[in-house]
Amino acid sequence: MLKGSRDAVLHRVQPISIHGQLSYDVHYKFADEADGQMRVARVGPEVLAPGLQDGDRVRLDFLVGVVTAVHKAE
Repeated sequence: MLKGSRDAVLHRVQPISIHGQLSYDVHYKFADEADGQMRVARVGPEVLAPGLQDGDRVRLDFLVGVVTAVHKAE
């Protein structure tokens, strides 16, 4: 996907620190893939919507196949 958004189900948000810089591994499955594989995106804290929890339905924004934002789906 060059640019766009997809709905997904959040399975885990795991904070990690690389050389003192905080990032997050976002584990998710696409909502429209019944037996879809677990995927992981590494993002900075500025692209995560506040208050996300495991099991939440989210909307992921992509640019050239890379997750650029994680929003809570409405």
